[in-house]
Amino acid sequence: MNHRTNRREFLSNAARAGAGLWVAGAAGCARVKPAVKSRTLSPSEKLNIACIGVGGRGVEDTDGVAGENIVALFDVDEAQAAKTFERFPDAKRYQDFRELLGPLGKSIDAVVISAPDHIHAPAAMMAMAQGKHVFCQKPLAHSILEVRMMTEMAAKKKLATQMGIQGHSMNGHRRAVELLQAAVIGPVREVYAWSDRPIWPQGIDRPKETEPVPPTLNWDLWLGWSPRRPYNHIYVPFNWRGWWDWGCGALGDMGCHNMDVAFWGLKLGAPTSCEAEVSDVHKETFPKASTIRWQFPARGMMPPVRLTWYDGGGKPPAELAPGVKLPTNGCLFIGTKGRRLLAPDWHANDFKLLPEKEFKDFKGPKGTIPRSPGHYEEWIAACKGGAPALANFSYSGPMTEAVLLGNVAIRMGKKIEWDSKNMRAKNCPEADAVIKPDTPWWGATTVVGWRRWDEQKR
Repeated sequence: MNHRTNRREFLSNAARAGAGLWVAGAAGCARVKPAVKSRTLSPSEKLNIACIGVGGRGVEDTDGVAGENIVALFDVDEAQAAKTFERFPDAKRYQDFRELLGPLGKSIDAVVISAPDHIHAPAAMMAMAQGKHVFCQKPLAHSILEVRMMTEMAAKKKLATQMGIQGHSMNGHRRAVELLQAAVIGPVREVYAWSDRPIWPQGIDRPKETEPVPPTLNWDLWLGWSPRRPYNHIYVPFNWRGWWDWGCGALGDMGCHNMDVAFWGLKLGAPTSCEAEVSDVHKETFPKASTIRWQFPARGMMPPVRLTWYDGGGKPPAELAPGVKLPTNGCLFIGTKGRRLLAPDWHANDFKLLPEKEFKDFKGPKGTIPRSPGHYEEWIAACKGGAPALANFSYSGPMTEAVLLGNVAIRMGKKIEWDSKNMRAKNCPEADAVIKPDTPWWGATTVVGWRRWDEQKR
């Protein structure tokens, strides 16, 4: 079943749905009564789940919750979504996630969001406005303000949430966190994280050619509330990550993965400053390579930490891990007396304590973090009233804010003195446009918000 809704039907459905929960602007949000509340389920019952963005990464995310009832699939690209459509033939098919505001929303308990970064926040906010539990891929949103809104909405509505950082639920990853919190390598003051990204074009100008839109793609809906751009194959289905309009670059793609063990293990919280060095500057795309440094304050008995990130081929100096070949992705913790902890991947499941000879028979303290049944399973259990998933938005939201601050530093070209509470760069007021963008989707859960999107396309 393929639902294609025109503009008049959109507006009619929105009005019948009773508008939304938030009317938002760059200055803040106002709260009103939600339109729909979630069902109460027992652990033996199955959730009714809608999946938004079911091609690409969405294939695995949809499969991850396939033990529940997959009742609706949303994707603007029929070709990319074909594999998932075929796997779940009984699920209703839609192109526009705003259908959640209509009668469809009443039957849905939870939503999985695997669309491009610029769609995360509007889709999640619409779902949470109706009391739907949300699993959202990393990075949580496209801007710091969007992340803050999502975090606050989830908390106020008491919803079960989870960000797609699968390493967070791996047993080895959790063991690395326990050892860091037990200071088995001594106090940590320096951390280095790096990635082999970008593996898509960056440091390029916008194409001048306008190409015909493939018949299987609804380009207007793919753009959502982002600036109107003529279609070009260079953007989709994967390379959007390198463009400021839609993605969060190498840092947004892998930072929440590779640095998760650092934020969790060292209880990092909000940084006090962030600065970036880049290989090149382009108006439309992220640089080909960047080095970003955050400074974090002391946390209780834990000392201040400087965290350095490399992408585009950069890595920490080899002498920081003597005798060890650094992998293409990783995170390295510098302890005392030559002790190190190395996470040689996008997660810490296969971590190593260095020097290996010194830790050959090391057992370490008893575990303190519960082991997970699986990243998706943990969220599903939370949706049914179980314990919160450990990568819920109260954890992953603040972490994502800190990660995205690196992109603010890239855009501004200067060191950012950060005031997390007020979401502002104390020394750089012009950064407000990036931190709290005046995005047209503010208020999109109202009829006015719907009109703003549709009017852009006329």
